[in-house]
Amino acid sequence: MNERPVRIFVVEDNEWYNKLLVYTLSLNPDYEVRSFFNARDFLNSLGESPDIVTLDYRLPDLSGLEVLKKIRQENSDIQVILISEQEDIDMVVTLLKLGAYDYITKSDDIRERLLNTVQNIRNDLGLKSQIRNLRKEVQKKYNYREGILGESPAIRNVYELIEKAVSTNITVIVSGETGTGKELVAKAIHYNSNRKDKAFVAVNVPAIPSELIESELFGHEKGAFTGAAFRRIGRFEEADGGTLFLDEIGEMEINLQSKLLRVLQEKEIVRIGNNKPVKTDCRIIAATNKNLREEVKKGNFREDLYYRLLGLQIEMPPLRERGNDLLILARHFIRDFCSVNNIPEKRLSAGAQKKLMAHSFPGNVRELKSVVELAVTLSVNEEITADDFNLDSDDSPATRTDENLTLREHEMKIVKDTLRRCNNDISLAAKKLDIGISTIYRMLKQEKESST
Repeated sequence: MNERPVRIFVVEDNEWYNKLLVYTLSLNPDYEVRSFFNARDFLNSLGESPDIVTLDYRLPDLSGLEVLKKIRQENSDIQVILISEQEDIDMVVTLLKLGAYDYITKSDDIRERLLNTVQNIRNDLGLKSQIRNLRKEVQKKYNYREGILGESPAIRNVYELIEKAVSTNITVIVSGETGTGKELVAKAIHYNSNRKDKAFVAVNVPAIPSELIESELFGHEKGAFTGAAFRRIGRFEEADGGTLFLDEIGEMEINLQSKLLRVLQEKEIVRIGNNKPVKTDCRIIAATNKNLREEVKKGNFREDLYYRLLGLQIEMPPLRERGNDLLILARHFIRDFCSVNNIPEKRLSAGAQKKLMAHSFPGNVRELKSVVELAVTLSVNEEITADDFNLDSDDSPATRTDENLTLREHEMKIVKDTLRRCNNDISLAAKKLDIGISTIYRMLKQEKESST
């Protein structure tokens, strides 16, 4: 709901009907109602930005159609309810296409119909207000100098490139190892750009089955293929006016790359099962952990698509090259984790800091976050010591720089770390991890079976 009353302007030249509408709406104390008997007086007051206008279709000085057009030009957020003595289907369609919220005929049930329509608009206004507030919170969250923490020269360079990216609509490619924060950069660019009030739509390319990726990106019509029970709007259309983030674009199959190239060139998509192109206006930000130029040489990535995407390039440095940024991030993760879990804030001992700095962190920021949160959970004092960190040696399979932990491997690592610290007391480990004893037995069994 809105914090202030809903402001409604009634524009009706018939004095009796004008009073009826004003009286009906004024019964609700949350509605602030004002009446007008002609278009001229109403348009002179349009700058007061009413939330809703009930508009008589036949006014003495201008038609409802003319007034509606002027309202849309002045303020497209104003919701207009057209009211007329008769229902002309062609005119109704025209008015709705021009942006009228509803068309109501002057009949015995007009009061009930009007109140229902206004209530629906009021609900929509409340939802839009919530969305605006959420967007403001998101924009605050993605203030990149607060969200992408660090003081190293490499991160300062990232800041400078983000500043250049937010001032234009240039295509951006964010590269770097897994876990370095590429999506965070994409969101920072979007939520600080002139597209921040529109959608940010992320697509994890390798996570979508190859047979579904085209439908996911471009959409499909009902009946376009087996299982297409309804029309599906694709991600390009969802991102219209906003930003489309294509994560790990280097994993896209070669046959789909040609279709993506056409969309980027023509700025239009064609839904599966339809021949009519649909215009789209979305900024493209792509991310990859591969060297796309090398992928082009290998024949895995189209050269023309590579050059079409080649705009501003932002390289996210690995954590091992960011010096003391590691400790800045570690302290940030400790504060966040303690705050969310209502734990008194803990500090890192000198030994803990030294141990963290000595580790290469092949999983980068993502790995650091997991390691820190586990250490906070397992530590028994207000100071986190070196012993609270169980970091794999750099030559272990789980941490080699050319491999990444799967979710299952990551979960297994946490369970094993906890069991070690609990002297293999499964009951105690299950309690600390807040999972069932049977879950730990099942995970250990599955790992044993997979290794045989």
